[in-house]
Amino acid sequence: MKAGVRRTAGLLACLVAGAMVACSHTAPKVSNSWDPKAAATYLDYRAAWWMEWTGSARDHGTFCISCHTALPYALARPALRAALTEQGPSVNEHRLVENVAKRVRLWNDVGPYYSDQGYDHKTAESRGTEAVLNALILASHDSQNDRLSDDARAAFDNMWALQQTTGDNRGSWFWLQFDQEPWEANDSAYYGAALAAIAVGTAPGNYRSTPEIQDNLKRLRGYLNRESAAQSTINRVFLLWASTKLPELLARDQQEAIIKEILSKQQADGGWRLASIAWRWNGWSLRSFVNMWLREDGTPMDGNSDGVATGVITFALQETGVPRDNSQLERGISWLMSNQNAAEGFWPASSVNKRRHMSSDTGRFMSDAATAFAVLALTEHQRPTNPVASVSNH
Repeated sequence: MKAGVRRTAGLLACLVAGAMVACSHTAPKVSNSWDPKAAATYLDYRAAWWMEWTGSARDHGTFCISCHTALPYALARPALRAALTEQGPSVNEHRLVENVAKRVRLWNDVGPYYSDQGYDHKTAESRGTEAVLNALILASHDSQNDRLSDDARAAFDNMWALQQTTGDNRGSWFWLQFDQEPWEANDSAYYGAALAAIAVGTAPGNYRSTPEIQDNLKRLRGYLNRESAAQSTINRVFLLWASTKLPELLARDQQEAIIKEILSKQQADGGWRLASIAWRWNGWSLRSFVNMWLREDGTPMDGNSDGVATGVITFALQETGVPRDNSQLERGISWLMSNQNAAEGFWPASSVNKRRHMSSDTGRFMSDAATAFAVLALTEHQRPTNPVASVSNH
């Protein structure tokens, strides 16, 4: 059977399955508590594994930063500090930040994550990707101390030096592309540019007003606005998040348009599904429709909501100022409260590219991101200005 026929047959089977899921009115389990200690234990364990995994090892005794495990950990782990009454960063937080700082200090000496040897264009893509991630991690870390460190300033200098200044993609960075949605795909440079905007807006000391970066910021804002309409929903979710850090990035009506788009994709159980928001829909597209139900290896995806989509969306909605009593936001938070794995503390998610099993370490990559984004959303929900949900610390 030809590949196209197999794919169509698989699509038909998945459409039936999808229709069954969409038409199901089974009431989901509901909880008004979650376990931050279990979430921290899971995140710490996964960060420690990543830092020791041979697949992440790089030269000069360093490791690379991944968008599914290391970056979400760096952003989310500090948010658990208050709930766990911790006095400072965890051991793994400190180790990750020191690794990033080391690579910034050795920027001209360390090799890229991937080189052009054996890959096409990977040196430039690696450098652009790492420059943005380094700046974001160090800016986020420094925001806890209200002072931008020399290492963070150097990371931003590296980042701006690699910003594209000409062509259709001016304002963005070369970004790693391995045909892996949602963060290493052909459209992921937009996600990377949104992260750069978050980094600038997160940096303490009013860094965003620094005179020498204003031309860079103008190019960045221009790119994010110019290319917004052609993006997948998840890329626009990160744009929405970025607009809360750089208020001049989007007008209120632009924010409201993205919020409307996001809310229209909520599932019956209150959550969101990554496969439904990860591909661009420029009008009706069979390819995009197929991608909602089949991975690239031909394996079917189910129609369940997941922690990646639900976590990042509910966090971004809260950051944007969606009222806490908004019924759809409440249902999203309820989904997160009800779907933490009781035994291990993580939130469920799976790759939209290939079938990977949770019994393997690589099979947990998307659950790493899901858990971090769920933590960001739930800790934001429990700030004193929001209705405080019950927190279990068993």
